[in-house]
Amino acid sequence: MAVGLQVPLLALAGLLLFLSVGPQAEGGKVLVVPMEGSHWLSMREAVRELHARGHQAVVVSPEVNLHIKEEDFFTLKTYDTPYTHDEINHILLALSRTVFEKAHFLKTFWRSRTTLKNASLFFQKSCEVLLYDKDLIRHLNASSFDVVLTDPVYPCGAVLAEYLKIPAVFFLRAFPCDLDSESTQCPDPSSYVPRILTSNSDHMTFLQRVKNMLYPLAMEYVCHISLTPYASLASKLLQRDVSLVDIFSSASVWLYRGDFVLDYPRPIMPNMVFIGGINCANRKPLSQGC
Repeated sequence: MAVGLQVPLLALAGLLLFLSVGPQAEGGKVLVVPMEGSHWLSMREAVRELHARGHQAVVVSPEVNLHIKEEDFFTLKTYDTPYTHDEINHILLALSRTVFEKAHFLKTFWRSRTTLKNASLFFQKSCEVLLYDKDLIRHLNASSFDVVLTDPVYPCGAVLAEYLKIPAVFFLRAFPCDLDSESTQCPDPSSYVPRILTSNSDHMTFLQRVKNMLYPLAMEYVCHISLTPYASLASKLLQRDVSLVDIFSSASVWLYRGDFVLDYPRPIMPNMVFIGGINCANRKPLSQGC
């Protein structure tokens, strides 16, 4: 389909604003700080497209990981990790099971509490090792990157961008606790925008609207476990008190792997760009019966 062929170019429009304004511009240098798992599998296609357009990408990853392997369209920089491959494989497998578990929300919530805490601890330790690797940070600082491409679900990339004073572009599917709306000062009316995982539609009854407004309270607990420690880490590194909202609000562009066909419409800000279809790298034409 002709429209489908344009998806990769449109998807990276926000990012490329920082790197080029036309075919005659020189390629830029992109520092990529990905999230593990399927997050990276989506981001990898964006990195591939940047390379095809003449940009240099350096991917920073823990030495022990599941999917982030060296490829010919980016340079891989690794750092030591305080865990083994078996340990991270076990914890991420346990975490994925809680996501797909079919049970009452409260039962799933309490059952996944320990798993989430353990997984978060892994990522926090990995981030701390990265940010205090003096040799690697010195190398990254001297490399004069134009932009940091990162998934804010793993806040380490956002903290690193702030520390190196490099513009940040966020590449994400969704963000817990509505931190994206808070960080961009975007309206986010709970009475009208269905919250993720609530199963509410855009035509909610009164009780569903009440549920939609109460649901974020449970998510606050999730964020307290998985994200809050990064604020403390950033404050120590930057030598000033900062919150996650402070860190995330510095993002130049938010690239959402979604659109208003898959997701319900909601208010957005000018630097929020929807790139639904970026995952469809290997597309096949629809049959005549569709």
